Amino acid sequence: MSLEQLIHKCKNNNRDAQAQLYSLYVKKLYATSLKYSRNKLEAEDNLQDSFMVIFEKISQYNFKGSFEGWLRRITVNTVLQKYRSKGVFEVINERVLEERPVTVYEEDVSLDFLLSIVQELPDRYRLVFNLYVLDDYSHQEIAEMLGISQGTSKSNLARARMILKTKVETFKKKIAINE
Repeated sequence: MSLEQLIHKCKNNNRDAQAQLYSLYVKKLYATSLKYSRNKLEAEDNLQDSFMVIFEKISQYNFKGSFEGWLRRITVNTVLQKYRSKGVFEVINERVLEERPVTVYEEDVSLDFLLSIVQELPDRYRLVFNLYVLDDYSHQEIAEMLGISQGTSKSNLARARMILKTKVETFKKKIAINE
């Protein structure tokens, strides 16, 4: 069965088709959910909520653009909506910090370590960091998505980078001491 046929069946609430669609995209959407969540358990909850929204809104998909991209946007928006409802994005201080690129070489730290320290970031920093660095959204797009100003987006990104840089440097020092 083609993807288009599968989508049409899902639009008609066919449970077998929904299960097949779930199986087809669960790993990719879990990775997306994990990127925006604090931990694996939260990512699993967010993933399930995302699939509920996907099946609820699948009738709105009009076969224009990438279906996988449409699924990812719903997953990201579902996670972000949870954080918005918790008041994570209330502005505390909008002073924009200077952005400095952080360079980390593959041999310095593992991808698992990087993912774990990104997940440890405070919600507002982690979400802006992921949207900007990993998903290539502009500060204007992030501001609109999160209901914050562009200055807050820039400030949150700069703070996220500072925290990550400090954690990577601390980790590298520990390794150097143990060698």
